[in-house]
Amino acid sequence: MSKLLLLVPAAVLSMAVVCAQQTQTIPKVTPYTDIPAEASKQGNPFKSTPESLAHARKWWKLDCAMCHGKDGDGKGEVAASMKLTVGDFTNPTTLKERSDGELFYIIKNGHHDMPPEGNRIKPEEGWHLVNYVRSLSKPKPEPEQKP
Repeated sequence: MSKLLLLVPAAVLSMAVVCAQQTQTIPKVTPYTDIPAEASKQGNPFKSTPESLAHARKWWKLDCAMCHGKDGDGKGEVAASMKLTVGDFTNPTTLKERSDGELFYIIKNGHHDMPPEGNRIKPEEGWHLVNYVRSLSKPKPEPEQKP
């Protein structure tokens, strides 16, 4: 009888935990058109310097390359395995119409299948990532041709 008295509360508690997990909702990801105007107008407080790019490259390798590809071409292993369509940041037209503020907002809040970084990164790290993403579409130097 005493075992039964211990099992009933445990079962009720387990059911409550399962029900709570099932009722959690995944936050809605904001489409580009829903980015607040003040966020879109926000300028990047960090210049794109070698130091900024090096700092962001660490985050990129750790958290972004799996989907966006190590070079930003949108051909990361996770994106391919999940059959996701990811923009090619090496193409200068991909982000041509996007402000730095929009990119920062998307990094922080997510977009479509991209999860938000949220508070996992500091604001300055997000701005460095904006610089890094922009750097991916810069023309690569042509290899020298020998006469």
